[in-house]
Amino acid sequence: MTRSESIKDGLVQVMSSSHLQDNYDVIVVGTDPEGISAALSSARNGLKTLLVDGRNRDRLGGLMTIGWLNTIDMDRLPAKSSEKSPEILNKGIFLEWYSQIEGDSFDVITAANVFYQMIRNEPNLDLLMKVKSIDPLTGKGKDARPKVEGIKVVKENGEEAVISSPTVIDATQDGDIMAQAGVPYTYGREDLGDRESRMAVTAVFRLKHVTPEVWKQIQDRFNKNDNPETGDNEESAWGFIDFNDYQPINQRRVKMRGLKISRQKNDKVLINGMQIFHIDGADPGKRAEAFQIARSEVPHVLQYLKEHYPEFKNVEPDGIAPELYVRETRHMQGEYRLSILDILENKDQWDRVAFGSCPVDIQHLHAEDSAAVACSPRQYAIPFRSLVPIQMNGLLVVGRAASYHSLAHGSARVIPVGMAEGQSAGAAAKIAKEQNITFHELSASREMIDKLHELLQRQGMDLKPFKHPSSPFMKHRQYEGLKVAVSLGLADGGCSNNFHLDETSNPFRMAQLVKRAGFIQKEGWKQDPMTALQNIEKPEETALTLDQAAYTITQALGIPSTLKQARTELEKAGILSNESEDTILNKEKMTIGDMYMLLKDLKNGIETRY
Repeated sequence: MTRSESIKDGLVQVMSSSHLQDNYDVIVVGTDPEGISAALSSARNGLKTLLVDGRNRDRLGGLMTIGWLNTIDMDRLPAKSSEKSPEILNKGIFLEWYSQIEGDSFDVITAANVFYQMIRNEPNLDLLMKVKSIDPLTGKGKDARPKVEGIKVVKENGEEAVISSPTVIDATQDGDIMAQAGVPYTYGREDLGDRESRMAVTAVFRLKHVTPEVWKQIQDRFNKNDNPETGDNEESAWGFIDFNDYQPINQRRVKMRGLKISRQKNDKVLINGMQIFHIDGADPGKRAEAFQIARSEVPHVLQYLKEHYPEFKNVEPDGIAPELYVRETRHMQGEYRLSILDILENKDQWDRVAFGSCPVDIQHLHAEDSAAVACSPRQYAIPFRSLVPIQMNGLLVVGRAASYHSLAHGSARVIPVGMAEGQSAGAAAKIAKEQNITFHELSASREMIDKLHELLQRQGMDLKPFKHPSSPFMKHRQYEGLKVAVSLGLADGGCSNNFHLDETSNPFRMAQLVKRAGFIQKEGWKQDPMTALQNIEKPEETALTLDQAAYTITQALGIPSTLKQARTELEKAGILSNESEDTILNKEKMTIGDMYMLLKDLKNGIETRY
């Protein structure tokens, strides 16, 4: 049996390095895939590197291997012809690892062992696992900005160690190091005026006794189903739309969506489908609460499976993932914050370090909420500036805590993007050291970014510039209104980018739009815009007029007016422009695009007044 085969048969024990230095060229905190990629990159670039983790893990890979999120959201560029496969956008270290596992869905033990083997192959790389605490050391940099200068750790045995380094890369899921160092950040949907709501977290659970015969029965079920939302292959199956009818025992805190089932070795499968609400993923106490909820719910989910799907009659529970799938916590404030409009418009960046193409997935916030896909890009770039925190030197942040707007994070949070960022961060540390510059100086210099691109290209990444044709909706006469609606999270185009701009609207929909905008804007909103519907018998079946739309806004802002006076009052207040009115083709039968133009004027007017 070969060494690689023996590795894949069972989990290889991860060992910390026996001797640690007091000083490293680079310290990477976090053993999720992004951190592994960053550590490999810096080590391969000749920098003495320490990879350290403080989450009591027994393996590498974090979310993928301990959270059991074992299906990768791949960033691919559609093939130019039917004879070619879609192109994987993020190559380099991500593709090196991906080529050694089973595919888009993989065995978590295989993945963990491949990560560890890659780490063990690097002589410049030390590994320190299971530390009890990690704190950043800060001082003053050469440009008077504060600077991260290393870390202080308490090891598993209780021993304290101070380890210095000119570069620390924060690859923790929640941006723990950047937050402790004092870097500004927003939390959850705070940038949309909502700091309290949280995307659902997921507890993946495992079932056993799913034999090849059982898997064949699962595939047969899907082969008889022509629903485009379901599908299967040899490693995974997705759909089970009937699960939307499952009634949780904890209906306020749990919701089951269509299941995603992934095969593991030894006749086991992982089930991704349980969403748990009102959990702050950065709070250990709340994470423990989520696990308790999951442990109570799983037996009932399994009973439902057995009652509705005969192929599951002999399966049994086999545990819950040791870590939760937490989608969102902190969003760093960086030199550039990736926006939803960057994604909507397939925007390239001059300092690109990774590419994204996944749909913008906005998951449920509570059990009564519905998930949405804001838009589906073809390709966009992540700039190096999104890894560089404002007001702090010596630190880079990679992964889902990087500098993304909360909506953009719905696409950019995926693993291939984070691993490309990690590889770029490791290479940037080499450039900064060789040129004796800070990351802020690097991020502002086209010459230095060119050097970074040349280095990464030689090391397997493909960071060529790109330009795609404008999407049809960008040519619509009311695109400026759509941009505002999308940026506020008030318009969803789905996977087909159909925003229904020319679809007829109604008074109820207008009132809902203004009400939702008030949750975000807050300043200026005086009362519920639904009061504008009081004299309309069937507001969902009535055509929306410009007078009614304007009246809805005056009611929300507390501007005294009648239905006929509303337009004039908004014009006087600077909240309705001639330019927007001119785009409205039928003022007695307004469209969704018309509404978005009024939303644009409303936003601009409120910002001017307040």
